[in-house]
Amino acid sequence: MTDPACNLIHRPVLAAEVCAFLAPAAAKTYVDGTFGVGGYSRALLDAADCAVWGIDRDPEAIARGEAMRRRYGSRFGLIQGDFSDMVALLAAYDIEAVDGVTFDLGVSSFQLDNPARGFSFQVDGPLDMRMSRSGPTAADVVNQATEAELADIIYRFGEERAARGIARAIVRARAEAPITRTLQLASIVSAAVRRAGQGRETIHPATRTFQAIRIHLNREVGPGGELQRGLWAAERLLRPGGRLAVVSFHSLEDREVKQFLTTRSGRAARPNRHVPDATDAPAPTFDLLTKGAIKPTAAETAENPRARSARLRAAVRTGAPPWPSGEPC
Repeated sequence: MTDPACNLIHRPVLAAEVCAFLAPAAAKTYVDGTFGVGGYSRALLDAADCAVWGIDRDPEAIARGEAMRRRYGSRFGLIQGDFSDMVALLAAYDIEAVDGVTFDLGVSSFQLDNPARGFSFQVDGPLDMRMSRSGPTAADVVNQATEAELADIIYRFGEERAARGIARAIVRARAEAPITRTLQLASIVSAAVRRAGQGRETIHPATRTFQAIRIHLNREVGPGGELQRGLWAAERLLRPGGRLAVVSFHSLEDREVKQFLTTRSGRAARPNRHVPDATDAPAPTFDLLTKGAIKPTAAETAENPRARSARLRAAVRTGAPPWPSGEPC
């Protein structure tokens, strides 16, 4: 039976659309690369007599998934690890090809709403932000990175115009005492944003900085990051006709997914319209299922405000061999 607490706390964004694009069918195998609390996995398993493998690097997500193991039995498997490593993770279970892969790139409600995880700037907790619960914390980044490094992180991954002022304020504050709590950092950042005259937006002044530190800490986007490597892995795992559906929540993620699918579908623009297409370019590995990003309906956004920034892109795998990993996304 579905845990009612999960229904109250977590609403999988665009779940119906993701399920429709993946087209679950009996005897087919699917990968939920960002298991979280199992919203997409549950939707797929309930839609058809298929098998689903959930992957998550958060040990708390794996623990929560035990109830689903009991409910769905051999149809559902759960693996702790990075979705970018799913080729090797699934090979350990003798799975070399699958019929569908989905990623939900947002922070799960359990992570965001638990003060002890340190993701939220609205409640006090330790400055952690680790999705895997291992390795350096956000506090380590904030207290050890140079001012220039902090400014670069905040600007690149948060697209924050006040990045230099925020970095300067952080370095000034940590000289007096280490920054170890979420509300402590949020207060420093908010004051710096207001001093820069950019604190009148509808979002919280600390939103972009917290996003940037989280993305940097967890290697979420960028060259060699979790998303890029995950897309490469999906390209290798999906058999011809297999489907990929990715839900992103901010422009950096969506841009990376869009660029990957545009390039892999052979739709990337030529640098110069007078230059002919390269005859030695790899054959397209995907056909697009979405012309643009699919957005939540007004009804879904009203019911779940966290869905408002979600964007879904989907594609179907061709029979062409995967591109070399070094090729651009």
